[in-house]
Amino acid sequence: MSSTRTPLRVAMWSGPRNISTAMMRAWENRGDCAVSDEPLYAAYLAATGLDHPGRDEVIADGDTDAARVARALSEGPAPDGQPVWYQKHMSHHLLPGMDTDWVHRLHNILLIRDPAQVVDSYLKSRATVAPEDIGLLQQAQLFDRLAQRSGQAPMVIDAEDFLQAPEAFLRAVCGALGIAFTPRMLHWPAGRRDSDGIWAPYWYDAVWASTGFEPWRPRAPQLQGQALAVAEACRPAYALLRQHRLLPEAAA
Repeated sequence: MSSTRTPLRVAMWSGPRNISTAMMRAWENRGDCAVSDEPLYAAYLAATGLDHPGRDEVIADGDTDAARVARALSEGPAPDGQPVWYQKHMSHHLLPGMDTDWVHRLHNILLIRDPAQVVDSYLKSRATVAPEDIGLLQQAQLFDRLAQRSGQAPMVIDAEDFLQAPEAFLRAVCGALGIAFTPRMLHWPAGRRDSDGIWAPYWYDAVWASTGFEPWRPRAPQLQGQALAVAEACRPAYALLRQHRLLPEAAA
């Protein structure tokens, strides 16, 4: 059933190897929320020529016109006429020179993670990594644009904090957005979703097996060489964003 009402558009900007897909599960399980899984991915791959797993499938299945995708995300109706539209974005899909004015029509949240942990996880699936691959540099740029336009810092959530108190953080986010929290956001049925990107078989095994957010556990990866250099190149951006993160005590 469709509707012409204007949805609440929530854009969560993450880098890879974070809890972004689990977060998408939480929002989809609300019951009043449509989700979009990395809607700029096809345009990103087509523009960069990067060889990601399932590249040709992603491009064939998606829309490679970034401007058209952006208009739909910021102006179009939500899928199935839902009142809430959660958009899972990768910040590195915002390529240099891309028009980002449309982003200001969304409710934007930045989801960050320590770069050493991201790089360590990324290299379990990919042979190489560069600073621009893990999204933190782009998140810092997006943070600046959003803060300058609105006059206030956008919400920033560190995955390490979130996993230690998922309910408190979700309640805080819902409160800031003016919508009710529901305990349905904390647990979901295992398995695939029709909303999962076509790339899901390459990346989503853990999420498909999950029924909730993974328990927090401390991680201290020991990186060396190029991996360490990439993490350290992104650390200043992470430190800047972390200064503005939603604190656990504020979410409680």
